[in-house]
Amino acid sequence: MDMLWSGWGDPAKAAPLPDAVTGLLRDLLGVTPRADGPSALDEIDVPAPALTDEARDALRAALGAQDALREDAESRIRHTRGKSTPDLLRIRAGEVDDVPAAVVLPGGHDEVLAVLRACAAHGLSAVPFGGGTSVVGGLAPDTKRPFVALDLRRLDALLAIDEVSRTATLQPGLRGPRCEELLNEQGWTLGHFPQSFEWASVGGFAAARSSGQASAGYGRFDEMVLGLTVATPEGTLETGRAPRSAAGPDLRQLVLGSEGALGVITAVTVRIRPLPTRRVYEGWRFASFEAGSTALRRLAQDGPRPTVLRLSDETETFIGLAQPDAIGAAEAPQSSGCMAIAGYEGTEEETATRRAAAREILLACGGEYVGEEPGDRWEHGRYNAPYLRDALLDAGAFAETLETAGFWSALPGLYASVREALTRTLTEAGTPPLVMCHISHTYENGASLYFTVVSAQGEDAVAHWEPVKRAANDAILAAGGTISHHHGVGTDHRDWYAREIGPLGIRMLQAVKAEVDPSGVLSPGVLIPVR
Repeated sequence: MDMLWSGWGDPAKAAPLPDAVTGLLRDLLGVTPRADGPSALDEIDVPAPALTDEARDALRAALGAQDALREDAESRIRHTRGKSTPDLLRIRAGEVDDVPAAVVLPGGHDEVLAVLRACAAHGLSAVPFGGGTSVVGGLAPDTKRPFVALDLRRLDALLAIDEVSRTATLQPGLRGPRCEELLNEQGWTLGHFPQSFEWASVGGFAAARSSGQASAGYGRFDEMVLGLTVATPEGTLETGRAPRSAAGPDLRQLVLGSEGALGVITAVTVRIRPLPTRRVYEGWRFASFEAGSTALRRLAQDGPRPTVLRLSDETETFIGLAQPDAIGAAEAPQSSGCMAIAGYEGTEEETATRRAAAREILLACGGEYVGEEPGDRWEHGRYNAPYLRDALLDAGAFAETLETAGFWSALPGLYASVREALTRTLTEAGTPPLVMCHISHTYENGASLYFTVVSAQGEDAVAHWEPVKRAANDAILAAGGTISHHHGVGTDHRDWYAREIGPLGIRMLQAVKAEVDPSGVLSPGVLIPVR
């Protein structure tokens, strides 16, 4: 199934906001329904395909399947940009000025290589496309050349399992649910469950350094990757002969997070774990975000680590975003303080032991145990927040997310600075916002902060948001945070990423790109500034 072209996910799962929420948006934020609805798919005026006959013939020759080159309007629209709020607002308005010239669907590594060589020979760019879930402009190249969307959905196999080494080799087009299904059938799990899990792909997980909701127990995706096969216009790169090596710099780390700018990932070897026999999630209430953060830090630094560990601030807890399915429901509890969710996965004995030990730490830090119901609600709605975002847009609100990470000592200042920047700039623009935040990923030395912003849209919602986003990004860097913890860089964060790593760091990446992609075929302007 393809994702909804003008929103998130499965159209059958879309639902309007409850009346109580619509009233709150009107009374608190001044949100009013938009006068005009979204464009219809068949009404969008799509530019004619820009491929020359020679380029078209070369791409067809590179592909094995008869229908692996698509130039129809619907295929191209469905591969235009990603799923950020500005992306959706633009596509709903019928703006497709950066639509790909064509969509190609290679069937294997050799076909990917052939497509890249054809693009280099005929002046085309290529943007790898997995699940289409990018929210940072990762699918919107900065180029005036025609480009093709290189859709990897046909590369969707589990290639091998090594049960002795506990590894699996996966193709990049596998989406999260199918990947888990194939592993679960043989008693294994990857343990990677980002909010985009239902739609994002294995290749996308690697290319964007994805982090799943169970990262406290299973680790980030880049920590799971043991080997990669990568296609570039200059040939094939194979990495990962052993789980660890001192044979020079680790080239896996160069590819991980490269967002398609340095190559197309065609196979990923990952660490796998036995399928847990017990999963349990529970809720804890803390008097303040500071107190809850201290509890999370204690567990992250000294253990025992839950598999899932997250904390909503006071606003997010009150609104109920920690449990999205409860928002606006008649039985939804009105929570004060800050809600934390702790989850445990493993064997019955291991789960019970870790849960009991973590309970002592949480109680000692001032936590109040509120039972399994909040944890069950969170698990049931863990992938539903993007659907809520779409419903807010339908109701005339603006809703967007942004995230960062920092060291524990910097986290309070980072939280305050970003929150202040969002609140101040939107208020000054005449649309005072609701700003919510949670910690969703913890480490021994720091944690992530994930902000959700809701406000009225303004006259031109995309233009209205641009200075707000710039102010938030500036605040992140000024307060010592990273410009992205798990959403990636794309084109939206590229200028701030350049500030984060400095001119020498950018020149190093540009030098690597010049070697593997001298014609600038791969995702131009994504991650790495064009020279």
